[in-house]
This record gives sequence, C-alpha cells and structure tokens, in this order.
Amino acid sequence: MNRRRRVYEGKGKILYEGPEPGTLIQFFKDDGAAQPGADADVVDGKGVLNNRISEYVFGHLNAIGIPTHFIRRLNMREQLVREVEMIPLIVTVRNVAAGSLSRRLGIEEGAPLPRSIVEFSLNSDELDNPLVTEEHITAFGWAAPPELDDMMALAIRINDFLTGLFLGAGMQLVDFRFECGRLYEGDMMRIILADEISPDSCRLLDLPTHERLNFDSGNGERGSLAGGYSEVARRLGIINENEPARAAGPVLVK
Repeated sequence: MNRRRRVYEGKGKILYEGPEPGTLIQFFKDDGAAQPGADADVVDGKGVLNNRISEYVFGHLNAIGIPTHFIRRLNMREQLVREVEMIPLIVTVRNVAAGSLSRRLGIEEGAPLPRSIVEFSLNSDELDNPLVTEEHITAFGWAAPPELDDMMALAIRINDFLTGLFLGAGMQLVDFRFECGRLYEGDMMRIILADEISPDSCRLLDLPTHERLNFDSGNGERGSLAGGYSEVARRLGIINENEPARAAGPVLVK
C-alpha cells in the first residue's frame, strides 16, 4: 500500500490526502465515542456501518440538490470527499427535547418542541463544545452573517429530509448535528455539508417502543452500540439481515 499523508485524526475518523488535488480520503474508525459521556471503547464494525449509512444519506442529499463534500465510497471504511475549509462550529437541530437541552432548560426528555430549534456550538473538545450565539460567531470571525444564513438554510432542508427518511423506516429523529465547510471553486466560494451524518451524530428512537437505536441505546439485544447501528442500517435497507458489519480495512500508516 502506498504511504498516505495523514491530514487529521478525530474521535471517529481519519482524513488522508486524496488521489487528486482538492480531495481527501475519509477513513471511519471503530473507536472513539462521538457523543459526550459515551463509551470510548472499540466497537467492532462501527466504522463500516457509519461509512455505509453516511454514504446513503449524503448520496440522497446530493441527489436533491443539497451540496455536500461526499463524492463516492471507496471501500468498506473509506470515502472520497472534497477538501473544504472547515468552519469551527457544530450545528445541532433539535425536534424533541433530549440530552443537554433538557438539562439546560429543565424540559422533560421526550417532550416535542414547539418547532425545530437550531443551535450553534464551538467545535472544541478542550472546551466541551460550548454553546455560542450568532453574536459570538460573527464577533470572533468564525463565520460571516451570510454564511450563518446558508448554514441555517442547510439545517432546515437537511432536517426536513432526514425526518422523512427515518420516519419511513420506523424511526423518529430526535436531534442531529453536522458540520459545514467552505468549498472554493475558482473565484467562487460556497458553504456545503461536510464531515458525516450517521448514528454517531443522530439521536434516533424506534417509533413503536421509543427505544433508542444509536450511540446511547441500552436495552436488551438492541442495546449494544453495534446492535443499534446495525438496526439503523437494516431499516434503511443498507445491509441485509444477516450481513456482518466487520471489515478490517487497510492498515493505517502513522
């Protein structure tokens, strides 16, 4: 295998320089909890499932005209993506009260929200991803007002699509988060969806039972991380009922 330059490594992914200028290879790992307080142990097959699910979601978003960095899946653990300048913000869209929103505002977990709420957080593990306002964002230059407008518009469109997608598979989208980047094409720049959308970044409930189906699921056979992620993939028709989620993938180069 050719040695590849490692550009970035996070909790759940590694980015390598791509085969062509302006591209990167995104490798999905099995380790690294993506949610605060979640178990950080290695979960065999999680990276494979996240790769397949994110490919499925991003492919559909591209098809309906929502701009993303996704180009194509390369293998069981890798995607080819466009290189973008990441905006140091996490965008969270909430449809149902849960997690930090319930703790901050004293709203009962599971309570439907009057409308979908979009929140911004600074993308900083060291600071525990603090909530920030539009005033903070523009004052410190993390994003300009027109860029915030584009991110809000993306949030609404992505939420509408994901809500319907998961509802059709018997799941409720409680909330999800995503990141954006600046894609430069000649003299033009546009804001596009980057990173991933997978069970690492979505909170999902089984509609009939209201059991959690992703990172913080914890009931019975469906309660393991791999079990919850596999269930999401099967409901979306991405993997067959008996298809294993394990794939070693290429050996990583330090």
